[in-house]
Amino acid sequence: MPITAKTGVSRQAIGPCAYDCVKFAVIRDGSAILCSQLGQQPVTVGDVVLLCSNTLCAAEPEDRCTVSTILIDTDYMIDHLFWKHAGLLSDRLEAKDLVTRLYLEPVQVLRFGVQRLEVIEPWLDELACLSARCRYVKRFNRIQALWFLIADVLSPFIEVSPVRLLRSQRERLRSTLPRHRRFVPLRSEVMAAAAMMRGDLAHRWTVRELADRVHLSQSWLPRVFADAYGKTPMAFLTMLRVEELARLLRGTDLLVEDAIKQVGWHSMSYAIRVFRAYMGMTPGAYRRTHNVVA
Repeated sequence: MPITAKTGVSRQAIGPCAYDCVKFAVIRDGSAILCSQLGQQPVTVGDVVLLCSNTLCAAEPEDRCTVSTILIDTDYMIDHLFWKHAGLLSDRLEAKDLVTRLYLEPVQVLRFGVQRLEVIEPWLDELACLSARCRYVKRFNRIQALWFLIADVLSPFIEVSPVRLLRSQRERLRSTLPRHRRFVPLRSEVMAAAAMMRGDLAHRWTVRELADRVHLSQSWLPRVFADAYGKTPMAFLTMLRVEELARLLRGTDLLVEDAIKQVGWHSMSYAIRVFRAYMGMTPGAYRRTHNVVA
């Protein structure tokens, strides 16, 4: 589950420990001494501790402390940051880089306040209840809604570094996901060009050939294609080939070299470089970790 929550009462020292996720600890009763990279800090009712992934932290309750903890998958957070700035970022790799520039402090203590705590407490309780019952699939939309309600109240208190975001059109030239779209009606010529590439990935397509087949000029096809799919035809083709190669590596016992040739690439080094840029690992490493064929 990318989102999980729980509420518990601590009477003994906790940690130090780190999580490979983003952690929000909401102090609901009592107090504690927080020990982290920031040194020792007292936290009490109405405070929220934000811990970035892989950040060591310990806490020692003063008598006892009731805490609601929300754990958020890091990739899930990056996805949402990407869609928040989808008009400015080329892909999720840029979103990941943006996260490291926005959130420089690995630990933040948000002085949230008791009144605001009272606002989010019902949402915290419901989110913890759904997590405990493992109802993520059946209550997916409600869990998302609860987290967004909580995040909407928390986010103004989170400190971020000033980062200048510049509009870029590089996503039209790159093969990486996602496919930025303008939500405009698809032209029949564009749909036909995309269908031809999907239907024969191994063919050595060129913009000239595609344009001739759909009766558009060689200069006009890339423009209308990018408006529809967010990619130029050749970047779109590269994306399709990467996705098909990943499917073959997951679900067949083809040799990596043969799978690469089957999707239309004839240079091993080029295919490996593109696949790594897209998937974050080489085709061989992807097969070792994802192959389901016995």
